[in-house]
Formats: sequence, structure tokens, C-alpha cells
Amino acid sequence: MTQSPTPGPTSNPGPDAPLQHTRDARGVHTLILNAPASFNVLGESMLAALQRALDAVRDDDGARAVVLAAQGKAFCAGHNLKEMRANPQLDYYQQLFAQCSRVMLAIQSLPVPVIARVQGLATAAGCQLVAQCDLAVASRVAKFGVNGIDAGLFCATPSVPLVRNMAPKLAMEMLLTGEFISADEARARGLVNRVVDPDALEAETARLVDAVLCKPREAVALGKQLFYRQREMGVEAAYQLAGQTMACNMMHPVAQEGVLAFIEKRKPQWPA
Repeated sequence: MTQSPTPGPTSNPGPDAPLQHTRDARGVHTLILNAPASFNVLGESMLAALQRALDAVRDDDGARAVVLAAQGKAFCAGHNLKEMRANPQLDYYQQLFAQCSRVMLAIQSLPVPVIARVQGLATAAGCQLVAQCDLAVASRVAKFGVNGIDAGLFCATPSVPLVRNMAPKLAMEMLLTGEFISADEARARGLVNRVVDPDALEAETARLVDAVLCKPREAVALGKQLFYRQREMGVEAAYQLAGQTMACNMMHPVAQEGVLAFIEKRKPQWPA
């Protein structure tokens, strides 16, 4: 396991790399999709770069949060349809979607929150990427859609996190019509947490990161794991798992300190 003590490039530092990855001294990893000319599509190289970066975050004991952002007008326009059309074989498509699913599951399995910073269009697998992140902040000019149906391709894999973010009929409407929704509508439907003017996007995302960083990493990691596991369970099993998680959390020194600080009416002194 590694812990980077200072800010700096972590992987793919070249200016033409499909993904820019940096880590600051607080343990905040910033991943920037860096293919604006192709609207940051999730082609083979981008997916591979994302997987490497997420693996690096997983192996960093000092990681505290991930910000996923993008260069250019679009956040992400989904899969690379040109690559897909050039390889019309079932095994190729199966491998491609399996690769994309691994990236999405890697986001969920990280012990730290992943926050999407959405400055522009997020469509199809790009919308999936936003939905898969734990939190999302969007520019007011951003738009969201799962419009594969317009090309005769139902957005099956994007539907997985989409229906876990919003009401089923609202998700199905997007999937069947291919219509786009605004950032404000995305917030109303539960797809993003906050919507701000474009010039306030970075600052608002930073505020959300700061709100996470002031909480103990151990409790955040336990909570994130529990959140996703219990959601797939029946209510009785969910309560059983949640109770066990809280008991284990309470045994941890950070919770012991936090409760004592509450009783003593002072701020908790979390371990560095």
C-alpha cells in the first residue's frame, strides 16, 4: 500500500494522456477526463486509464476523496461508437461492457467518496458515470441523457445506476425516449446533489470535498460500504447488517472519541 506525502502527478502525467490524475497533500485524488476533441468518450484507452487510476486510489492508504471531472464542453459522451462499429463481434462487445462495468464497480467499492464535477453534457455511459459516483455537483448548463435508443441501442448498463438514483418511471422515461434533462431537473430527480453557475462549479465541489474531509476516514469507509450493500437486501437483512456495522463502528477509536467529544461539548480530535 502507498501513501503519497505531497501533491503531484500520480499516473498518466503527460498532457496528451486520456486521463489526468493528481493527488494533493490532503489525499484528494483528482481524475480529469482529457479527450475534449472526442467529448471524453469511454473508449478502450479511457476505460483502461480510469481503471488504473481507481486501482491507485484503492491502494493509497491516505486517500480521502476522489473528484472526477473533465476537460472541454462535454463531461462524457458515452462509449466510443466508432470503435464499437469497427469491431462487430459479440466477444468484443462483451469484453468492452465488462471492462466498463469493472470501472463502475471500482468506483462503488472504493473506501472513499467519489464526487463527479460535471461541467457539460453527460450522455449514455457518461450519464452512467455520473450516476455511479457517490455524489455529483453540476454546472447549470450541464445536460443529462441516456439516448442510446436513438441509435437503436437501449442503454442497458447505464440503466443500472440510473434506476438506483431516481424513481423507476422517471429513469424509464429517459431510457425509452432518449430525451435530455437539465441540471436542475437532474437534481430534482436525485441524479446530482448540487447545481451551481459554471463559474462556481470548482468552488462548490471543493466545499463538498471539505465537508467530507472533516469527517473520520474510517467511519466514511464503513458507511459507504454499508450504504451500497444494504440497498440490495431485504429490510430485515439490511437492518441486521446495519446494526452490525454500527456496533463495529462504535468500537473504533474515532467513534469513541467522537462520542466523548459530544458528551464533553467540544470538537472531536480525529487522528491525523
